[in-house]
Formats: sequence, C-alpha cells, structure tokens
Amino acid sequence: MRFFTRCAIAASLAVLALAGQAQTFPSKTVRIVVPFGAGGVADITARTVAEKLSQSLGQAVVIDNKPGAGGVAAGDIVAKADPDGHTLLLISNGTAVSAGLFKSLPFDTQRDFAPISTLATFDIAVITQADSKFKSLGDLVAFAKANPGKLNLGTVNIGSTQNLTGELLKSAAGIDVQIVPFNGTPAVITALRGNQIDAAVEILGPVIPHINSKAVRALAVTGAKRSAVLPEVPTAVESGVPGLVASSWNGLAAPAKTPAAVIARLNKDITAAVEAPDVKTKLRALNMDAHASTPEQTAELLASETRRWGDVIVRAKIPTQ
Repeated sequence: MRFFTRCAIAASLAVLALAGQAQTFPSKTVRIVVPFGAGGVADITARTVAEKLSQSLGQAVVIDNKPGAGGVAAGDIVAKADPDGHTLLLISNGTAVSAGLFKSLPFDTQRDFAPISTLATFDIAVITQADSKFKSLGDLVAFAKANPGKLNLGTVNIGSTQNLTGELLKSAAGIDVQIVPFNGTPAVITALRGNQIDAAVEILGPVIPHINSKAVRALAVTGAKRSAVLPEVPTAVESGVPGLVASSWNGLAAPAKTPAAVIARLNKDITAAVEAPDVKTKLRALNMDAHASTPEQTAELLASETRRWGDVIVRAKIPTQ
C-alpha cells in the first residue's frame, strides 16, 4: 500500500510540476533547431516567424542551424530536450521522408515529437528548357510513354523531396523515365540549359528567376492548386496526371510530453505570427504560402506524409541508409 501511495504522490507532483511550467512559460529564450543550413527556404521561414513570435512571447527566439544527415541530428537534439516548450524543431516533408529513408533513427518521428503548427507550404514544379519541344506536361508524358526509358529527368539528391516527386511522377503517369540526381539546384539548372537532361523537378522558388528570364519554362506545378506567382501554369492534375499532388512544407514541433497548455500557447502565438500581413508578404515574395494549423492537423499531416513518402521510397526501390 505504501508503494502505491508513494507512486500516486510522485505522479501528482509530476502533474503539478508540468502545470507550473505551463503557467510560467516562457521563462527563457526559445530555441528553434533547424535541420538545414542558413539562407535556405526552411531557415528563412523559421527566422521570419521567429522574429514575430518573440514579440508575442516576450522572450528571444533564436535559430540554431543543425544541417546534415537527413535532419537526424536536429531531431535527436529536440527529442532529448526538456519538454518545456523552450526547444522546438522545424519539421518538414524532409522529416517525413527520413522516417522511410533510414533503417533506424535515434527517435520515433510519430511518438517523440508534439507537432504544434505548420508555417508554410511551397510549390514544386516540372520544368524544361525554354525552347523544348514539350509545351505541356501532357506532351512530356506522351513522349515518355511512346519512348520508354529515353527521357532523362533531373532532380537534386536521391531521397530529396524533389527526387521522390520525380518518382511519384513516374508511378502516377505510368511512365518509364531515367531520373538523374544532382548535388544541388544550380547543377540541375546547368544540366537542363545544357540539354544534358530533358526536364527537371525542382522547388519553384529557386527557379523563378530562371523562369522569369525565359531561360527555362515551367510545364506544371505539383501542388493542389496553381501557384500565385505563376497563375498561368497548370497543376499536374489539370495536365492529366491526377496522382501527382506534392508540395514541400514546414512547421514546428516540441518534444513529446510537453504540457498541453504550453503547446496551446505556442500554437496561438505561432498562428498569430504566421497570419501577420508582413510575414505573409515576406514569405509570398519567396513563393511560400504562409498558413498555420492546429496541433492535431499538423500531427496528421506529418503522419500522412510519412506514410505516403515511405510508400514512394519502397516502390522506387531506393536503398535505406
């Protein structure tokens, strides 16, 4: 009986401690661990939101860039951090991809994080040379069906969102094309303009300048709706490939067991930051659609994306790392 009494007392004290944390949050600087280098889309998104978030929280919000290893290092830091809301992880479709791309991880993507909100989504596009014979995604698919294995499609590294979107294009359109991986967007653009590849799949933001200068042409975007910056470019669904719906996204999560009251406070302030007109305007200029979500919606997004990209990895027979 004494044992059970002690356990009950310990449990009650733990609950009171968590409640106390929620009431005093935030009590110090909030750190957002970003699994990408400075200057990229994820980093810019995090910094833009962090600046606004710090005003409402009344505490500094700093960015800690931990790039590399598929986001594993960044995820491990946050998974093991105190669950008090002061250490957050920038999650993305890359987080979902890593769950299927690695044989083992030092954390469980679903159980070790408490998703808080999305921050933004950004388009992916199928592009080709400005003078290409392919005037639409339908033209490209028709050629690929008539000439199995002869079309070369460039993407960045194997296992990246762009690379897996290329694999999704293959399966959704029922075509046999050669996907050629490169080590970065500049290399993809150089190969495309040099006619070394026939088309490419790339995040739209970095290639907008090339599209605007007429160096390359966008055949379609792969999001659920047309891009606000290229409204004349159809979606893949409109182009006759109904199974090709993919976009890149990012959001924020805390360590699992973070008090619900802290998650609610963070969600409230993150939502206000993301919906602020100046934040929306700044991210829109970078072809990012800023929008928040509930913790439950964010958790479902992460879970569904993990399942979907895991299936793509299996179908494409991409070796796990």
